[in-house]
Amino acid sequence: MSDLFDSPITHQPLAARIRPQTLAHYVGQSHLLGEGKPLREAVERGQLHSMILWGPPGVGKTTFARLLAQECDARFATLSAVLAGVKDIRQAVAEAEQHRMQSGRGTILFVDEVHRFNKAQQDAFLPYVEEGTVTFVGATTENPAFELNNALLSRCRVYLLRSIPEAELLGLLRYALASDDQLRQRNVNVSEEVLGKIALAADGDARSALNLLEVACDLARDDDGHLVVDEGVLTEVLSADVRRFDKGGDYFYDQISAMHKSVRGSDPDAALYWFVRMLDGGCDPLYVARRVVRMASEDIGNADPRALQLALNAWDVQERLGSPEGELAIAQAIIYLAVAAKSNAVYSAYKRVVADVRHDPSYEVPVHLRNAPTKLAKSLSHGAEYRYAHDEPDAFAAGENYLPEEIADRRYYHPVPRGLELKISEKLQTLRHSNRKSDQQRYKNQK
Repeated sequence: MSDLFDSPITHQPLAARIRPQTLAHYVGQSHLLGEGKPLREAVERGQLHSMILWGPPGVGKTTFARLLAQECDARFATLSAVLAGVKDIRQAVAEAEQHRMQSGRGTILFVDEVHRFNKAQQDAFLPYVEEGTVTFVGATTENPAFELNNALLSRCRVYLLRSIPEAELLGLLRYALASDDQLRQRNVNVSEEVLGKIALAADGDARSALNLLEVACDLARDDDGHLVVDEGVLTEVLSADVRRFDKGGDYFYDQISAMHKSVRGSDPDAALYWFVRMLDGGCDPLYVARRVVRMASEDIGNADPRALQLALNAWDVQERLGSPEGELAIAQAIIYLAVAAKSNAVYSAYKRVVADVRHDPSYEVPVHLRNAPTKLAKSLSHGAEYRYAHDEPDAFAAGENYLPEEIADRRYYHPVPRGLELKISEKLQTLRHSNRKSDQQRYKNQK
């Protein structure tokens, strides 16, 4: 009897079995590889250059790198940044040099998840990319500008690969059913409606679409001697499906950015859409609740102070009750913020003060504003000539200065002519007019 562990593994997933062998069968990325596009023409002319392929999972980064090697008659070598180190990089380069000497062919060195390499590991590629020892092709799901060294980026062109459109995913699923030997032999009946739902659930990810189709065919039920993937089978396959939402990655920040900008742009429908998209992808509602509190101060501010309280209430409901009650409260706050009067006056004033405090000298507190808890402090006139506002008409000490003398005339807060800040602006104009009159009177008295 042969040992189980000596038996070769022959099964390949559907995505690997129908991997395209030519660019003509490559799905998606027509903005890069369509007829007449510069990258397509460079590949067809065999003009290799190092590049970074940036895009979400399942859009064909590895497949394109393989096709690039095939079209340009180059050797294909691969490293995984999850497993490899500097030693592996040097070994791969040595093998590329040896292969060039023996056959005269260049090597495309494909590095998957390249953003996982640290600075030293990324730097290890630099001399070999510079000298052309290898054509470097890195694949990443993260923004290269943040995750890769400038030195490596400067030696590569960055190409953005996009999610695959639903219609193209549907065509890929049809092609898989018609061309894959294992699926054809089983003769599984999958309707167009079911294929469409699989394409939708895959969310732009070709690998996910093919995996879902293969699992669905494995679970196909027998209907009078015919294997069928019906709605019941599809529901079972999709029950654990979670839409693409990479916590901490670009998709995470893109979607929270879209929600924030929708609130700022007074579009409650878009703001609610992005909120639900994030929840659908597994985002923690408490994270959104914290961001909503930020929006209340940054984009609404004193134009409608109720927005901040409503945001805090929604956060509290989420912590106390959890889902789904808490999520509904957050949705309520998001919609209120979206339709509320907008003002970034507080946010702008705060940033201006922060900038001044960081760059200006440490000005002294004016003597009349200083605390005088001791006889020594009083002897130094701390607090002397301070005017207690509640003893003044309308509880306002006209002409009093509360800033350091060197910057007494600076103004940071400029209310907008919307919402409650309209009244705040009117009040400030009245107070500042009283200050000017007091200053003029003091000047006359001094003369």
